Amino acid sequence: MIDFDNRTSYEFDTNKLNDIYNLLTDRDIELILTDDEEIKEINRQFRNKDKATDVLSFPLEDMPGMPLGSIVISIDTAKKGAEEFGHDTDDEIKLLFLHGLLHLLGYDHETDNGEMRKKEEEIIKKLNLPASLIIRNED
Repeated sequence: MIDFDNRTSYEFDTNKLNDIYNLLTDRDIELILTDDEEIKEINRQFRNKDKATDVLSFPLEDMPGMPLGSIVISIDTAKKGAEEFGHDTDDEIKLLFLHGLLHLLGYDHETDNGEMRKKEEEIIKKLNLPASLIIRNED
């Protein structure tokens, strides 16, 4: 189940995330949709980076019955990304959710040998989504 906390005026139907969610996990996830101001504060507080970002993931301890973790997405940055890469905001949110969920599952593109990129590409192709964050950032 996706526990959705929408802290913005942007209307988003989390059912659009079910294909991604069902492919990767059956554990509960918290999804927070916020703005650049709040995600900047969260990023500063938890990662010591004083800037807004697109998505943050916070895994919880792996214990029976516990949620997998939390994903925080900035709608402001998602809208900019959608415009920059020529797709709609809902698709950008899907990409950010996929990216964040892979992090919750233990993938880390900054330290792995391409495993996260490969998994992301596999799901993107399967679900016919736009180019992934990792691929875009490499170009």
